[in-house]
Amino acid sequence: MSDLSFSFTPLLPVALLAAFAVLAVIVTALGLWQRRSGTLLRAIGLALVLAALFDPAVIRENKQPLKDVVAVVVDHSGSQSIGERPIQTEKAKDELVKRLKALGNVDVRVIDSNRLDTEDEGTRLFTALNDGLSDVPSERIGGVFMITDGDVDDIPKSVAALGFKAPLHAFITGHKGERDRRIELLDAPRFGIVGKETTIQLRVLDTGTGHEPVVIHVRRDGNQIAEVTAQPGEKIRLPVKIEHGGPNVVEIEVKALPDELTAINNKAVLTIDGVRDKLKVLLVSGEPHQGERMWRNLLKSDANVDLVHFTILRPPEKQDGTPINELSLIAFPTADLFGRKIKDFDLIIFDRYSNQSILPSIYLDNIVRYVRGGGALLIAAGPDFSQPEGFYYTPLGEITPARPDGTITQTAAGFRPTVTAIGKKHPVTRGLPGGNENPPAWSRWFRQINADVTKGTSVLAGANSKPLLVLAHEGKGRVGLLLSDQMWLWARGFQGGGPHLDLLRRLAHWLMKEPELEEEALRAKVEGHDIAIERQSLKDKVPPVRITSPSGKVETVPLKPAAPGLSRATVKATELGLYRLSDGKLTALANVGPENPREFQDVVSTTQKLRPLAEATGGTVRRIATDKTGDIILPRIVAMRDSPIYGGSDYAAIRRTEAAEIKGVGIAPVGIGIVGLIFLLGSVIASWLAEGRRRGQE
Repeated sequence: MSDLSFSFTPLLPVALLAAFAVLAVIVTALGLWQRRSGTLLRAIGLALVLAALFDPAVIRENKQPLKDVVAVVVDHSGSQSIGERPIQTEKAKDELVKRLKALGNVDVRVIDSNRLDTEDEGTRLFTALNDGLSDVPSERIGGVFMITDGDVDDIPKSVAALGFKAPLHAFITGHKGERDRRIELLDAPRFGIVGKETTIQLRVLDTGTGHEPVVIHVRRDGNQIAEVTAQPGEKIRLPVKIEHGGPNVVEIEVKALPDELTAINNKAVLTIDGVRDKLKVLLVSGEPHQGERMWRNLLKSDANVDLVHFTILRPPEKQDGTPINELSLIAFPTADLFGRKIKDFDLIIFDRYSNQSILPSIYLDNIVRYVRGGGALLIAAGPDFSQPEGFYYTPLGEITPARPDGTITQTAAGFRPTVTAIGKKHPVTRGLPGGNENPPAWSRWFRQINADVTKGTSVLAGANSKPLLVLAHEGKGRVGLLLSDQMWLWARGFQGGGPHLDLLRRLAHWLMKEPELEEEALRAKVEGHDIAIERQSLKDKVPPVRITSPSGKVETVPLKPAAPGLSRATVKATELGLYRLSDGKLTALANVGPENPREFQDVVSTTQKLRPLAEATGGTVRRIATDKTGDIILPRIVAMRDSPIYGGSDYAAIRRTEAAEIKGVGIAPVGIGIVGLIFLLGSVIASWLAEGRRRGQE
């Protein structure tokens, strides 16, 4: 195919040529006014000279027609996986591509949207379209077909925003009159205070006409905590208690209807991170010693700790008649601290305290009940622990994890605390700086209270491999027993000191049930599209983990040892939603993707969202399903030249762009060369002959 056109390339500046043209017009006008013969011939000559100075040329372009680019955007978002929509989508894609290719001179671009997206951005077909046509000039685009359920979240606001002038056609999957029930979260808190309630606001939406009440089931970390009955559309406030620090996974679910489109969005999942408010710690010191200041400094150094510290030196029954304003010591407030307010404390520490009848048995019984009910107790024992007045021979002996044998090891040579074999697996003592060396790279201690473990686990050993730090579970609470009063040597830097800060902080957090310090725990962490599984255990072997996907598919994954007490595995997540992991005793939850993705918030297929834009381009929007078996019907696909409308009840058209690629260009100058010379000579000869004839007549 060839096209002819003219071009001009002035040999002189245009301003100079314009002046020459004006001068030529003036000369011609004067000649005509004076009625001189040959004026018109001279004018023609001047015009030819002027035209030659513009260097006119004939351009011949050799063009090769280009194919019209037609995009077929296939929606593979989550909502397109519902019911028979995948079957409809694949059938429509195959048939549409076949019909487009049959038109001839068409380049069909099939663009698939993302199948798995962890970003909460919904269905973004126009983003995929722009990416798929980024290398195509806009004038070559002959049309766009979208195969989707109509729930698209990135629809441009105007035709101009599309960036091309071509019809947009939407083929809608699904069926008219679909019904769906879903949970809409109105207020979902991200954080909550441990031990207190936080409130979730939600409502249940139903696209059907029924108004029957719904029962809402609420679970926390897999355990049901509430059932609420409400009407569809009613705003509901759900109080949820935050049981522990770290992630608290809350599931809210309503029963699916028999005729419901899908049950995927009948469940809402949110993760509330539990944070502790001020940690209230009660430190009760007995006989003064060098380590008393260590405990106080450690607890006061943490701004998140609200410390109550008493050193009991004066029995409550002592009355000596001294005036109140002259007393330097006050009676210990046992009734408040160990009676009415004992449950306010997160941790109680007894530092070298011995039973001197200062705390009546009723208050010691309160401490036992406090621990068994979920409290935390740490006993830092001194020499009195092995004596009859020691704690073990009080009601606290019921929960003390080691029984003193009545002896004390006190040596000038000293001993180095060592991490026991099971302590190397325990989160409290695993990986303590210097603990993996032999001997440990920390200073010696010189005194230890000898005892035999009766319950719990010894994670540190002292002289003669006797237990030095014993940890135990007691009912819902926990107890720690440190069988030496010389940890202050580490704090003072004696012989290089030791990891007292790491050890005591881990110990306090373990006592207060921080999840990361559980000795038996199953954890799951989402990393992109992978689920990282970690099993913390003191056992030599751990069972495989059973993983249940959101769709109900079950997979068993073996774990491999990664460190003392830790086994790990990684699995690929192929679905969005909540995964449940279990090893038979422990469970964990992992949510892949957004907790409540926009993609599943509204899954009813619709023709209304894309209709305004499609019709503005001259395109059409239509449903393609004939029934609920997956059968479809497509309109005729035709090609048209420029038109305001590209579709009707039984057809959808693409626009022929007539785009072409220039293969070669031929340029033939007119004002210069032999052609220009002939015109100029012709005008000169004509002028000369006319002038000669005029003179002959005279």
